[in-house]
Amino acid sequence: MSEQQGHFQRAIGLFDAIMIVTGSMIGSGIFIVSADIGRQVGSSGWLLVVWLLTGVITLAGAVSYGELASMFPKVGGQYVYLKEAYSKLIAFLYGWSLFLVIQTGVIAAVAVAFAKFTGVLVPWFSVKNVLFSAGPMSLPFIGEYTFEFSSVQLLAILLIVGITAINARGVRAGKLIQNVLGSTKLVALALLILGGLTLGLNAEAVQANFSNMWQSLSFPPPGESWLPKSLTTGGLVVAIGMAMTGSLFSSDSWNNIGFAGEEIKNPERTLVRSMAIGTAIVTALYILSNVVYLLVLPLGGSPDATTIAGRGIMYATDDRVATAVAEHVLGPSGAVVLAVLIMLSTFGANNGIILSGARAYFAMAKDGLFFPGLARLNSAGVPARALWAQCLWACLLCLSGSYGQLLNYVMFSVILFYVITIVGIFVLRRTRPEAPRPYRAWGYPVLPAIYVLLASMFCLILLFAEPTAEFSRRGLLLVALGVPVYFFFGHRFANNTAEKTSKETHA
Repeated sequence: MSEQQGHFQRAIGLFDAIMIVTGSMIGSGIFIVSADIGRQVGSSGWLLVVWLLTGVITLAGAVSYGELASMFPKVGGQYVYLKEAYSKLIAFLYGWSLFLVIQTGVIAAVAVAFAKFTGVLVPWFSVKNVLFSAGPMSLPFIGEYTFEFSSVQLLAILLIVGITAINARGVRAGKLIQNVLGSTKLVALALLILGGLTLGLNAEAVQANFSNMWQSLSFPPPGESWLPKSLTTGGLVVAIGMAMTGSLFSSDSWNNIGFAGEEIKNPERTLVRSMAIGTAIVTALYILSNVVYLLVLPLGGSPDATTIAGRGIMYATDDRVATAVAEHVLGPSGAVVLAVLIMLSTFGANNGIILSGARAYFAMAKDGLFFPGLARLNSAGVPARALWAQCLWACLLCLSGSYGQLLNYVMFSVILFYVITIVGIFVLRRTRPEAPRPYRAWGYPVLPAIYVLLASMFCLILLFAEPTAEFSRRGLLLVALGVPVYFFFGHRFANNTAEKTSKETHA
């Protein structure tokens, strides 16, 4: 692409924005995480409560967050909202975490999920097909590991590079892919739900799952032999909080549309409407998907069972619950159908996440808080350098094999910054009462306060309850490491940006 400086193009309409929201949210999580949630809470009732609570938190966050999006419809999204409500330091800490692990870690993990499910169709793509190995070696925060480069990592990297190249050609190319794949996977997921309801109803599963919906037990993960443990009231609250790590991760990225604020038509209205509509659609599909899972397969089972029904939801092979449901309904061809659906889903999710995230790094660079070279648009009007920097780091995470552990830090940091951002609504109502607000948070101050309360409880559970405490504390440390980076590099970047601006002004 030419390095001629371009400008942002307002090419994203309401439908495009909704597809970015839904497409970024629906990856592989909904097809997998219910197995672990089931093991942690032990019953169908509490499994559905986890997904309902996740839906409430996500919707409350989206309709509250919309006030900030309508006030500051700028490129950079949440980074800009934090800067306006607090300071550049708080905004930088978010951007630092976004680049280091939140956005790039998710890109790497989703790409690997795509590659793994490609292996259902093309068995050569397998984590067991190691192309190169070396080690052992050590990484900060990760510890000792042996470097292994498999065919799955190769395909994941090729996917990230390919999607980045497409988006570097302009926002219209990226949104076209998002519209096609987003629509396709919404329809496919809806058909999966309808198929399960009409073809897969299993009287034995219904009896097993709904005759005792509220037992409070914790079950061992595959490979561990301890017996199920009864949960006290406090233990159940902690179990629900930890179980929500998977469901919240599956429901995340609804905010990504805000990063592209200056590329959206009528952003003051479109941003709010797309986040509200998109999160509502995904929440409904997720809850219905779990209802179907429970109507087709028993929740409990045995990891040693040889049949799909015998393993149940908790012990579905590799936690692939949706695949087990599809196989139970359609036979062996069900695995192929689900593999194709998940490949479409993960490809579309990564397209939306890659398209959006680079805009935040561009905004940081424009403020002198990130590498100045990233504060540049190519002739197609997209931040190509920021896209490629994001691509490089995500690919390195794929190479390192560390993305899986890094994602253990993600949800604490993600929800922490959501809480800080939503609190920013209260801050700006006090500090800028007369500022134009095309949209005011629905249910203010009650609904935003409910979000802050529930999300803060989730963060506290992750921070102090085992086994998540260690990962959450390391996640907090990763955020805190941004403070010296800000002060060490901030002035240098700011000075370079100021000099460049001065030269351009005189020219």
